[in-house]
Amino acid sequence: MLIIGAIVLISTAILFLFKLVFKNKDLSKFWNLLEEKTSKRSKLRGDTYRKIPHVLIFIGLFVVWYIGVDVVRNLSGSISGMIPDDNNMFSLFLQIITEPNSISEVLFSLGWFYYLIFFFFYGFCFIILANELTRKVRFFAFPFNFLSNILLSEEEKNGYGTYLYFAIGQMVAALLTPPMVFLTILGISSIADLATSQVGIRFGKNKIRWNKEKSWQGSIAGIIACFIICFLFVGFYWAFIFTFAFLLFDIFTNKPIDISDNLLIPIGSSLFYLFIRFFFNFDYYTIILTWI
Repeated sequence: MLIIGAIVLISTAILFLFKLVFKNKDLSKFWNLLEEKTSKRSKLRGDTYRKIPHVLIFIGLFVVWYIGVDVVRNLSGSISGMIPDDNNMFSLFLQIITEPNSISEVLFSLGWFYYLIFFFFYGFCFIILANELTRKVRFFAFPFNFLSNILLSEEEKNGYGTYLYFAIGQMVAALLTPPMVFLTILGISSIADLATSQVGIRFGKNKIRWNKEKSWQGSIAGIIACFIICFLFVGFYWAFIFTFAFLLFDIFTNKPIDISDNLLIPIGSSLFYLFIRFFFNFDYYTIILTWI
């Protein structure tokens, strides 16, 4: 909380000084025009604006991982640091609890990319929390407040932005899963979720009986996208498991389960992996590694 408070105070002071320096510049017309355009956009375009940043984050982290694997392999002859040797995360967490002397050994075994992903979303959460706090309290200011007017629907402006749930969900997933599984979950949360909503808005004629906001056409599109992503990252059998989990989370979020899919999909998928990998010793196979 101290970090968030410091970020908010510093950003408020900077923006206050900016307004003093450029006090003769009237930007109200620009912001009013922006809000007017946002309020008139279609549901389809609004959904695109909200979810494309999730896809870009996935693509960016995947590119970093892909280049990192190639560079590390060429330099050292192995991919140590990019993919942990032991991906049974529940077992590793238990080892830390039961064998305190093994903490450093376990933490180093996870590799640097695991920490890069986790701290990326850790920092992302701080920024989003600061943005939401300053959006709710008008006395404070934050440089990214204007994004809320562009990305959020009118309903979301009264609550919390979906990007907050996305950041928290992905941070938890990054903590609980190894990098390849996390990239899979991030792909599901971004691309499969986007496919579900886009197809559902465009072609969703058959609504789910207990959840009229969603359609079977959208869910089927999400299932297809989810299976393809999972197949490439974690192999055929885990693709079935994660796709089944995605279907359950998708058709039951909001109604009857009143929770954001941006939280339920990453956290729920992480728990699926955590316990199946531990209790059934069921490993995954990464097909895209054969392409490097």
